[in-house]
Amino acid sequence: MEGYTSELWDFTRISVTQNNLEELIEIWVQWDDEVKQLFYCNYGDLLYLLDIKVDKHLFRALAQFWNSAYSYFTFGKVDLVPTVEEYTTLLRCLSIQADKAYSRAVNVLTYVKKLMNITGMSEQWVVEQIKEKGESKCIP
Repeated sequence: MEGYTSELWDFTRISVTQNNLEELIEIWVQWDDEVKQLFYCNYGDLLYLLDIKVDKHLFRALAQFWNSAYSYFTFGKVDLVPTVEEYTTLLRCLSIQADKAYSRAVNVLTYVKKLMNITGMSEQWVVEQIKEKGESKCIP
């Protein structure tokens, strides 16, 4: 971008590595449907990350504009916050269910209180939002 100077410090280093995921893919293929379903119940759309091919040049270009303090991109005086749909498009991972982002709570009671503070909603409303996903409680 013309006239833009990156705000990344001199000591910032960007390194992109695309791991060889063939072994994980081979393991997945060997599993029966029951094990695959169990994995999906516990980890959701994580499996789709195996299909993502990282565009190193795009990643490096985007990284220089990423503002880690606020978790958005800064282009000059314009701040952009990508949506889930935009992230899935950038990652070329269209299989992810954009309308469901699960957060698994380690301690449900603590999580309920934090969610009440963030949303300003009642405890009853928050508790009603908690769903079972496999053996875990989470909030979609």
